[in-house]
Amino acid sequence: MPRKVFDSHLEELHVDLIRMGSMAEKQLFQSIEALVNQDEVLAKKVVENDDIIDDMQKEIEGKAIRLIAMQQPLAMDLRNIFTTTKIVTDLERMADHAVDIAKVVKRLKNEKPIKPLLDIPRMAGIVREMMRESLDAYVSGDVDRAYEICKKDDDIDAIYKQVFSELLLMMMEDPKAINHAAQYLFICKYLERIADHTTNICESTIYLVTGEQIDLNE
Repeated sequence: MPRKVFDSHLEELHVDLIRMGSMAEKQLFQSIEALVNQDEVLAKKVVENDDIIDDMQKEIEGKAIRLIAMQQPLAMDLRNIFTTTKIVTDLERMADHAVDIAKVVKRLKNEKPIKPLLDIPRMAGIVREMMRESLDAYVSGDVDRAYEICKKDDDIDAIYKQVFSELLLMMMEDPKAINHAAQYLFICKYLERIADHTTNICESTIYLVTGEQIDLNE
């Protein structure tokens, strides 16, 4: 395969990845919107769209394997393909957590919120921002930006701890609130995990550019 054709296929791989990232972000946005509005129809749509994400992952991984098989890639090419498939795995897991959030909507059907839904949407907003920015940093190969994005994970952890304490107190004071509070805790945990996956994407960007493997989730 001529180098020009190989580079074209590699670029196509990146475009597919960005498209998948946009879809994963949309899944998260709609899952939170469904939660806030108690919209079961939208929540169901999020769950159904998970198949699209899964198909995207399989397609990208298939293209990556064919690229390696069709040409003997240089070391940098292999690093490029490897990070692409790694990021795709992170995006698929993010989308899975969006589906997890959507499923909570059904479990909380017809239940009145035990507290105003302010912290969870705020947390989700930061996570969505991290998702978008981590992919932007990957596309531009911006290592400094990748490090900066990871700092927002501390904000997510801080909100999670605050909400955890509040909900735990509610459960202790009112046993009837236990189920609802537990579901909110699950959502916060899903959001925290999505933030961890964006950190993984930043790690992949740093590895792609520098060849250095680091752990920013410590």
